[in-house]
Amino acid sequence: MTNENALKQPATHAPHAPHVHSHGEDHAHDHAPSPAAHAHSHAADACCGSSSAQGPIPLAPDATDVPKGALLFRIPTMDCAVEESEIRRALEPVAGVKALRFRLGERTMAITTDDGALPEALAAIRKAGFKPEPLNAAGGPASGTQAAAAPAQIAGMSVGLVRLIAALVLAVAAESISFMGFEGKAFMAVEMGLALAAIGLAGLDTYKKGFAALVRGRLNINALMAVAVTGAFVIGQWPEAAMVMALYAIAELIEARAVDRARNAIQSLLALAPEQAEVKQPDGSWLAVMANAVPLDAVARIRPGERVPLDGIVTAGASAIDQAPVTGESIPVDKTVGDQVFAGTINQTAALEFRVTAVASNTTLARIIHAVEEAQGSRAPTQRFVDRFASIYTPTVFVLALAVAVFTPLFMDWTWLQALYKALVLLVIACPCALVISTPVTVVSALASAARRGILIKGGTYLEEARKLKAIALDKTGTLTEGKPKLVASLLLDTSHDEAAVFATAASIAGRSDHPVSKAIAQGLPGPREEAGDFTALPGRGVQATVAGQAYVLGNHRLIEERGLCTPALEAELKTHEEAGRTVTLLASSTAVLALFAVADTIKPSSKAAVAELLALGVVPVMLTGDNVATARTIGAHAGIEDVRGNLLPEEKLEAIKAMQQRYGAAAMTGDGINDAPALAQADIGFAMGGAGTDTAMEAADVVIMNDDLRRIPETIRLSRRAHAVLWQNISLALGIKVVFFVLAVFGSATMWMAVFADMGASLLVVANGLRLMRSSK
Repeated sequence: MTNENALKQPATHAPHAPHVHSHGEDHAHDHAPSPAAHAHSHAADACCGSSSAQGPIPLAPDATDVPKGALLFRIPTMDCAVEESEIRRALEPVAGVKALRFRLGERTMAITTDDGALPEALAAIRKAGFKPEPLNAAGGPASGTQAAAAPAQIAGMSVGLVRLIAALVLAVAAESISFMGFEGKAFMAVEMGLALAAIGLAGLDTYKKGFAALVRGRLNINALMAVAVTGAFVIGQWPEAAMVMALYAIAELIEARAVDRARNAIQSLLALAPEQAEVKQPDGSWLAVMANAVPLDAVARIRPGERVPLDGIVTAGASAIDQAPVTGESIPVDKTVGDQVFAGTINQTAALEFRVTAVASNTTLARIIHAVEEAQGSRAPTQRFVDRFASIYTPTVFVLALAVAVFTPLFMDWTWLQALYKALVLLVIACPCALVISTPVTVVSALASAARRGILIKGGTYLEEARKLKAIALDKTGTLTEGKPKLVASLLLDTSHDEAAVFATAASIAGRSDHPVSKAIAQGLPGPREEAGDFTALPGRGVQATVAGQAYVLGNHRLIEERGLCTPALEAELKTHEEAGRTVTLLASSTAVLALFAVADTIKPSSKAAVAELLALGVVPVMLTGDNVATARTIGAHAGIEDVRGNLLPEEKLEAIKAMQQRYGAAAMTGDGINDAPALAQADIGFAMGGAGTDTAMEAADVVIMNDDLRRIPETIRLSRRAHAVLWQNISLALGIKVVFFVLAVFGSATMWMAVFADMGASLLVVANGLRLMRSSK
């Protein structure tokens, strides 16, 4: 299920669109869970700790990044993705929560709610053990105090990191004294003192949150670490207790920053749009103003080498623009009067003036970013599996640790002290951090990588499902072809009528339609026109209207056949044009066909290569078009498509998708989101082409190709397969390390600090492995 207005109004997240897939996202609420969220409550509890000893003060949040209408809160004890999931789970029962956005590095949460829902939401967060602190007004700028405090906050972060390093140095010193075997009460006192100091510097937050979790009857990683470190200290393993706490705190800090890097990777695109725009004033002068203050229809100017500040339509000048940040196109695109320009793209050769068509918060670039962030909030199928597994794993290992402590001295040749120590090691191993975090980092990285390439994937489900595609339906006009047909032949068929009058009637009717073929006819028939009234679209057939009181239809071969107006001579004429790959449109009155108009569209240079890539991936391309079969076959032959189906109405395209699913398996559909809506809804994944210029496509499809390059579809499938491989690499790595240390803990000589080092090391490894997808280009 997609959010219909998520791209037009990203901050408010309007209700879901009626574009539903049976395989859709796991959206039980208006606010989607984060990639790391929605682990079962035990799983969410089981994996999170302190990023620093006292919690470094975060950088002041960028107020311009706060969604309009949202309230910003700082949550001091929110350190990692799974604590974020605890908050999301706490808010699930609260009606009226519309959107959530988290910044783990800053420890902030932006929340958008209906009127009156905020107090209940904050109460739910507090009940979960967190203390939200308000930072600013809804969507407004941060206070001057906050801005002025930024240097102090940076210093606070540095002090927190220094504190952790100091804790590690003290822990190593304590471990060194123990390793060297110094004896005597003085050395023991020094060793204990160093260990206590290290635990105090690194673990105060962990103890606070661990105690709060135990009071609530939850076994989260803070509770496990607090029990394990305390137990180790009680049985005399002071240096080891200190080493465990220091390593754990440092690793959690690194992990939280790494997760933020993946989560916020797409945000770097925001920096592409300049903060100021040069706007034309009423007196004709030019003035630099803040881009977010520029109104619609204002005229702005960009010089060569400057970035476009806002979306607009060129009103003066001609230049080449690098659109890679928005569409992923590597070659600059020529722009002249009437062409669209997008915020964040780079003007290269000459000055341009353009009329602003979108405010700063609603540019194509901003909508891409908001859509990707919303996609990051949906759980992929693999993540749902991992969350369910993790919810069982931690309590199971805790019970095993308890069994080791209680029963092994009775049945094995272990002392109670040895059994207790091994149980404490198992408590450290019980943390599923690496497992829980492996999936969201991978999914988020893949989504960000795709967005940078001009591929907008609406959620983790579609990212994973794309690898399963076995067939894909391709529309002809605008997908395989340029979508810019031209009128190449006009023929008067009824000589009893005046040619100029007939062509003027056709132009009048065609001018009312927004179909590419109708536009080509209207543009190709110059001359005076009359007003066309009673205009009605005939889906899959054409249009009808009245001109000068006379009823006419302007449509395809099928429409004329249904009206019983075809003749052998007309069929022969149609065959000639259709075999040449032309699309034929006929103008008819109630009694006769008056004129024929042949329109030709050229195949895209990328279509043949894209079809070849799909075939190489084992995906069968099928052309579904409402155009005549002869024209469709001609285009299909040029593109390399064998299965070509023409003369299809929208409902027949739906049946074709069902047939493809029965024959091949998972099937995708490309369309514009309007005429092809039934087929898009039936397909396992709906693709839209050229989304940079259309709001409708961005709202309706599951995957939006921001430019018109069909090769982005096989690229999406390859990315999906790579992401799936990385997901299972991470899961195998996380579980493999757990199994190895579980065996070592019970039967070998694994120590507590080795266990925490391995656990946190595994977390960092899976994060680094997931982040590799952001570097993937194709």
